[in-house]
Amino acid sequence: MKLKDRVAIVTGAGSGIGQATALLFAREGARVGVVDLDADAARGTTQQIEKAGGQALALTADVSRGEDNREAIGKTVAAWGRLDIFYANAGVPQWPGAVEEVDESVFDRIMAVNVKGVFLGAKHAVPVMKKQKSGVFLITGSTAALKPRPGGQCYAASKGAVTTMTQSLALELAPFGIRVVVIAPVATETPMLPTFMGKKEVDEEGMRRYVATVPLGRLNQPEDIAKAALFLASDDAAMITGSCFLVDGGRCA
Repeated sequence: MKLKDRVAIVTGAGSGIGQATALLFAREGARVGVVDLDADAARGTTQQIEKAGGQALALTADVSRGEDNREAIGKTVAAWGRLDIFYANAGVPQWPGAVEEVDESVFDRIMAVNVKGVFLGAKHAVPVMKKQKSGVFLITGSTAALKPRPGGQCYAASKGAVTTMTQSLALELAPFGIRVVVIAPVATETPMLPTFMGKKEVDEEGMRRYVATVPLGRLNQPEDIAKAALFLASDDAAMITGSCFLVDGGRCA
């Protein structure tokens, strides 16, 4: 097992990429703090882990709130005594639209969750990792930071911000044995996908349009990102820090 006896927190773990990652981390031996804004979703993922024989803790939190981050990390450390991996995965999408038509509140919410949420996760997780002199801090970024699509200016900006934050944190935390990596997926088949497409639900036209932009000829499944996160969280990636790890089927080539 690649993560035997390690303790991880995954935010946005009630569905999609976060859920797939929490389940995989648990299968690989980690005890997992399952964080989600939706309490029922967090419990659902936790129950799946426990049913499979793993250990998990359901934690309800809004990652844009400092106190919520502090409490989630505190409860995890209280339960298992340490924190080896923090995966700041929680995020919100943007319905595509012309910049002049985007409400200011949309920008504020995207930045609060996608950027401030990562900052707050680091603010409260890093002190624990510094005491251990080890840790891995992962972030879900996006190919939107490198090759944005039209109409997603707020979302692209948020992912560009955390990509740069990754580089800064990696330099800051390397002396403490803490690695920091941002994972940049191409479009992934999660509950957020219809929003990115500007649709109420994914349809044949939207899927065809998106798949056409990916040289390997398909979109990501949540498990594709989970497997990348597992590699980056494990000792197999011991010399990887400060990187933007593309899982994009060649879109950014």
